Amino acid sequence: MIPALAFVVGYLLGSIPFGLILTRAAGGPDVRTIGSGNIGATNVLRTGRKGLAAATLLCDAFKGTAAVLLAAHYATPDAALVAGLGAFLGHLFPVWLKFKGGKGVAVYIGVLIGLYWPAALIFCSIWIAVAGLSRYSSLAALIASALTPFALWLVGQPRTAALFLLLSALLWIMHRANIARLLNGSEGKIGTKAA
Repeated sequence: MIPALAFVVGYLLGSIPFGLILTRAAGGPDVRTIGSGNIGATNVLRTGRKGLAAATLLCDAFKGTAAVLLAAHYATPDAALVAGLGAFLGHLFPVWLKFKGGKGVAVYIGVLIGLYWPAALIFCSIWIAVAGLSRYSSLAALIASALTPFALWLVGQPRTAALFLLLSALLWIMHRANIARLLNGSEGKIGTKAA
């Protein structure tokens, strides 16, 4: 019962669509109608509202961290892993938006912070380096997420590494359209309003 409850709580937290809520509260457009149609921070940035994009990133990360820390505090470390999975799936497939959510990068970071924060620093360092060189947010996320499970395994976090191997695979699946655009040279760069 405890793992199931942890999953449900994590899912409900993860399914809160902060990108949509914050842009609408600020009088902006429905973020699903612009750019990639995604509800995450990268697409919110395409509205030209950097503050809203930053707030979306922080809130989306926080819901992942909150799910993990709540489960760790009130249940067990294993429940925290399950809650992290729930939060990630909730963001990708929110029940409130007909199961059409974001691509999961911010929540991925948030769950990582809650479970083993030094690995979150590694992820962000890789993301910043790749994004700075390439100007592709998607490429940075793909490379950082591919390396994160290995980093966790190397530092002696095998159970967390196993979870993030799954999360990374899901993140890559959610970025399949970005991967296709990267391969054909049509992917929008950071700071542009294209998809």
